[in-house]
Amino acid sequence: MLKVGLTGNIAAGKSTVAEVWRSMGAHVVDADELARRAVEPGTAAHAAIAREWGTWVLEEGGALDRAALRKIVFADPEARARLEAIVHPAVAALRDQAYREARARGEQLVVADIPLLFEVGMADEFDVVVLVDAPEEERLKRIVADRGLNEDEARRMIAAQMPSELKRARADVVIPNGGTLGDLQDTAREAWRQLVRRAEEHG
Repeated sequence: MLKVGLTGNIAAGKSTVAEVWRSMGAHVVDADELARRAVEPGTAAHAAIAREWGTWVLEEGGALDRAALRKIVFADPEARARLEAIVHPAVAALRDQAYREARARGEQLVVADIPLLFEVGMADEFDVVVLVDAPEEERLKRIVADRGLNEDEARRMIAAQMPSELKRARADVVIPNGGTLGDLQDTAREAWRQLVRRAEEHG
């Protein structure tokens, strides 16, 4: 089974590529979805976060208040590291379970959609790493427009991730997203066809 890591800095267009691939039959393991499951009330990670930062990072019903937590971790690298030390192992366990299930179904190719793939040192876990990339100023505009954040918050989010040029140097495949949505979708389709061929050769 060919394991593909799909990544991209915030607002680069990675989610669009994942959607295109799903429409073409891809089995995509979404790190954000796993991260939500990993910290649901009743999980060990949820309890650890509540112990670390107190009930003010929890909503009334007990779920995590993501906006409050985001303000903490993007302003404080040490806090972000503590959060990652809680969440990442829990997410990894869920991802391994998803891989086992995909292998049991006879999948030839599985995609792990991981925004911080390089930052958390996971590149070597994949047969192929695909990076979706867009110019920083374009990404900044998208964050402000789509997420309702101000420019300072958006720049902090961008700065919290590894620079794109370092990721491009380490990726096996780069999907550029400096044009139209249609351009990105076309490039994503061709990249998927190439991955399927590689999976067939991989066996």
